Amino acid sequence: MNARQLYIGCAGWKLGREYGEGFQAQGTHLERYASRLTAVEINSSFYRPHRPSTYAKWAAAVGPAFRFSVKMPKSITHENRLQNCSPLLDTFLAECTALNSTLGCLLVQLPPSLQFDARIAGDFLEALRARYSGQVVIEPRHESWVSAQAMLVDLQIAQAAVDPGRLSGDEAPSGWPGFRYWRLHGSPRIYYSAYETDWLEQLARKMEATMADGVPTWCIFDNTARDAALGNALFMQTLLT
Repeated sequence: MNARQLYIGCAGWKLGREYGEGFQAQGTHLERYASRLTAVEINSSFYRPHRPSTYAKWAAAVGPAFRFSVKMPKSITHENRLQNCSPLLDTFLAECTALNSTLGCLLVQLPPSLQFDARIAGDFLEALRARYSGQVVIEPRHESWVSAQAMLVDLQIAQAAVDPGRLSGDEAPSGWPGFRYWRLHGSPRIYYSAYETDWLEQLARKMEATMADGVPTWCIFDNTARDAALGNALFMQTLLT
């Protein structure tokens, strides 16, 4: 049982050659991955739908304490830009909720060009909340979203801490304080660079301080282009567990 509600993992469950030998030899890649890490972010859902049976199969491959974060489809966030999305939300939720108790949260990543519009954002987030009461984290990438904090708190939507930062204040989690989510893309070269030991140790201290109140806390590494994410996630787990 994950008593501290701490979830550490990567964007995807690829087992790179450098670290793969440290995982159990038997099972699917997901089963092997979940034998050592506690969470994974499904990014493929952004690009294409998955059948409920696929999500159910993934849920059956992991232990009861493991959690999935599922990225919302680009049809909602980037193509429709949060407008007229009710049918798309219904379809997406009918698919991903087949994860049942292993569904940890939904990730709403917004395009850098999408400015904060209180009416559009409010209508969308209220429609989402009418359908889904679980944890939701948003990653806006336009500076205007710094004015969205009151709305996010009211609707219990967390805002991700992001590295490298994209807008003012996103080096720390914000929005609703009942859920915290770090999303780490690699620095200095985004998606490629591994984080240095000192940087990870500093981040671990920050995360320890925020976990004192028992709030669910996630740390997802998205620097996957050259498999740095897996090594960083494993090391972070040694620091925090």
